[in-house]
Amino acid sequence: MPMHFSRRALLAGVGLPLLSLPILAAGGSVTPPVPVPVSAGSLWRYDLFPTRLTEPRRIDVWLPPGYEGGRDRLRVLYMHDGQNLFDPASTPFGEWGVDEALSRLIAEGKVPPTMVVGVWNTRYRSREYLPQQPYEQVPADIRAAYEQGSGGAALSDGYGDFLVNDLKPFIDATYRTRPGLADTFIMGSSMGGLISLYTLIRHVAVFGGAGCLSTHWPLVTNYDWIRNSDPRMLTIADHFITWVKVNLPRAGQHRIYFDLGNAELDSVYPPFQAQVDRLMPGLGYVRGKDWVTELHDGEPHNETAWRKRVGLPLRFLLST
Repeated sequence: MPMHFSRRALLAGVGLPLLSLPILAAGGSVTPPVPVPVSAGSLWRYDLFPTRLTEPRRIDVWLPPGYEGGRDRLRVLYMHDGQNLFDPASTPFGEWGVDEALSRLIAEGKVPPTMVVGVWNTRYRSREYLPQQPYEQVPADIRAAYEQGSGGAALSDGYGDFLVNDLKPFIDATYRTRPGLADTFIMGSSMGGLISLYTLIRHVAVFGGAGCLSTHWPLVTNYDWIRNSDPRMLTIADHFITWVKVNLPRAGQHRIYFDLGNAELDSVYPPFQAQVDRLMPGLGYVRGKDWVTELHDGEPHNETAWRKRVGLPLRFLLST
């Protein structure tokens, strides 16, 4: 079990003892984490975490106040674009302040103590977050045209399998977690919203809830296609929404959070989100109970906007 120090000790340069860490199914070993100062709780960073999918990546593990020296097992929230969550030094875009928001909710008794695993993206981000199974059903000529600018085919099945088969077992073996369905969640924004929903559907027995902020329903990163409502973009989006309709688990064991703004890139999303919202009641989801869609009027598509409202999905997903 990792040992942890106060923020004052971290700032004073106290080192982290060597740990005995598990060997991963990916075939590599994990070096001990290094501490990163944060405003609340403690943050530990693993460099070059092995993966069979593409290249090693950084993993941040945030532990809430009170974890060190405690005995309780915690819920776990897995979040994408990990470099944008906690540490302003790790991102040029601004960070979400997840440590402050979640610490406040825990202190107020609105959610139980929860740890957060921030999975950093790589240069393959758009391919790792592109829902693979519905995308592969798109006509080949449309995929070929899109992949000329995106760098290649979708890699999201491998990314989701990495989370479930490599990262989660490591986290559960290293920290005091509650590893079951009811205590494991996944969340992200933009294409991170797509991969959160897609991975929950592919692994319905693993993740009990998905937070999807400013979900990038067009799927594509070709902004000419988006600006022009290119029929090829609409075909890709339609394949994904149809796949969600067929494969989303019926209500009963999962919580789904959607939100969106209506400025800048988010202004494209309302018609797509409306299609998804119409699906939810037919699968037994009750708005406000196990599913919400929140519209944030005037809000754009960026980390500043997501920081302002991150407490909403945290509270919806994690409250008991």
